[in-house]
Amino acid sequence: MKKWGLIVIVTALFGWAVYDFVYEGESQEPVAEGEKMVAEGPATEEVDIGLEKGQQAPDFTLQTLGGEEVSLSDYRGEKVMINFWATWCPPCRAEMPDMQKFSENEDIKVLAVNLTETEASEQGVQSFVDEFGLTFPILLDKDVSVANQYEVNPVPTSIFVDEEGKISSVMLGAMNYDMMVQRMEEM
Repeated sequence: MKKWGLIVIVTALFGWAVYDFVYEGESQEPVAEGEKMVAEGPATEEVDIGLEKGQQAPDFTLQTLGGEEVSLSDYRGEKVMINFWATWCPPCRAEMPDMQKFSENEDIKVLAVNLTETEASEQGVQSFVDEFGLTFPILLDKDVSVANQYEVNPVPTSIFVDEEGKISSVMLGAMNYDMMVQRMEEM
């Protein structure tokens, strides 16, 4: 039975990859390069929000596995690594021990955004977290809206955000500890 389940999952992922390749970008609204938005508050100013280096990272709010709400803007003033991942992703699994070490040893906050809609269950995500002893926040992107907002393809994808909330770099694919440190030092 498990063998058939795995075959179905692999076939579905392959089909999704082919569909995404063939119809790349047709179903997603692209973020306009250099898009200007007005910040709310008493001192309004134009803010360059987008996905390119130097642009303000789009804010988001997600729930953690424990039910707490976390926003990217909560970490303003700190370096942040946003990592989009899933339990079924072998490269994600491979980078998790290094990401835990990075979180523990470096002056950076790791926000691990799980593509929950693609998971079999939230309990499976919790089991994964327990297996790897992960202590950084695990955020649940239940409808993959944040992953879509950040145009994530493939997983894992890591986005480094500086203390001002601006994108420093984007890394597609798995990273090891040294690569994470190098990206952080370039911020």
